[in-house]
Parts: sequence; structure tokens; C-alpha cells
Amino acid sequence: MEDKNNNDYKGKQLTQIEKWIRKHKLEYSAATRHPFIYSIHDGSIDFSCYKKWLEREYLFVKTALVPFAASVLVKAWKESIDSHDVEVILALLAYMNDEVSWLKQEAPKWHISLTSVVVDDKPLLDYFSFFERLTSPEVKYTEAITILWAVESVYYNGFKHCLEGGNNTPNEMKEGCKIWGNDNFKQYYESVENIANRTLGEALDEDVSKIEVLILEFLDNVVHFWNMNLGGT
Repeated sequence: MEDKNNNDYKGKQLTQIEKWIRKHKLEYSAATRHPFIYSIHDGSIDFSCYKKWLEREYLFVKTALVPFAASVLVKAWKESIDSHDVEVILALLAYMNDEVSWLKQEAPKWHISLTSVVVDDKPLLDYFSFFERLTSPEVKYTEAITILWAVESVYYNGFKHCLEGGNNTPNEMKEGCKIWGNDNFKQYYESVENIANRTLGEALDEDVSKIEVLILEFLDNVVHFWNMNLGGT
């Protein structure tokens, strides 16, 4: 979701996601305007921090996000009333494959090894565990597709900021920011947002409340993930 001004909502019916944007603006901003993101945007980032992020991002996408997205695809195939959902998620999986390929190409440029990262830090373990939990067959399609939207919207809106006017993003990092901050990626995440809003509109109130809690848990996890790259927890 984009960090929209409240005036953008005047005169129209809010979707469930737009309601959450307004209600949890601080939590969302903590993820999309985290000091790690700001340090890329203003050029103050230590290159060693960026290297740590590349290593962990590769492991996250390949080990946690792709299996989760694949489980969402299966749920869409089984549960969705709209066959177009499968096409949207399949396209997003293809994009994730491109992300993994890009990260592998970047590794030699930064003299890092993507195979030596050890998942032993609690924030990273918690982050991976969160997505592993969501691959369970017991997790409903509405829950899964909404969290998939949350992940992609955080990445788009965070890295898009690093490309906006007034940025001092180092040239070495601009290509990476474009992976997640480009218009094509925006179309992907907005397509997922449309699906999520549709399914949320059909869900029981108790399920919507449960998903809201999951989104807040995800935002908390991603903040801790960004913290790790700056040497925090």
C-alpha cells in the first residue's frame, strides 16, 4: 500500500486495506521509512550494512518468501472464485525468481557469499517462522493473499522512496532499488491488493480482525529485519 494522504480518501468508499492504512499509519511508516531505508535514500548507509542485507535478502526470498507465495498460489487454485487470481500470483512468483537471479548476480560485485549466511539471529528466525506458519493448509486464502500484498507493498513503497526526488542513493544501490521500486512491480502488488480487498470484503468480521493482527505482526517482523542490517535487533 502506498503512504497516502488522508485527503486522497475524501469522497469515496474506503476499502478494508485503506482503512488499515489510516489506522496503522505509524506502524506502516516504521517499515517503509525505516532508518535502513532512509540511509539508502540519503546516501549515509555503510556499504557493509548493504552487503549484510543482500545476503539476508537472498536467503529470505529463496527460503521463506517463495515457499509462502507458492502456498498462496495453491490456495488460490483451490479456493478462489476468480481464476485470474492464479495468473496474478504466478506472475509474482516469476518476478521473485528474477529477484533471486539478480541477487545471485550482485553477490560477486560485492564480494559476498550467498551460501554462507547462517539463520541463527532471533529476528531472522522469527521472520522466517512467521512465513513458514502461513504456509499451513489451515491458513485461509484471504489471510495468505493479504499478507502477500503487505510484503510487496512494504518493499515497493520503501525502495520507491530511495528513487524519489532529492535522493542521494549511491549509484551502486540504485539498480537494487529499481528491482522493487519500479512501475511494473507496483502493478504486481496493486493487482494483489485488489484480490485481497475482494476476499476481505467477503470474509467474516472475525477473520478480518485476525488478518489485521497478522499484518501488524508482519510489520513488526520486517522492522526487526531492517534493524539487523544496521547492527540492531
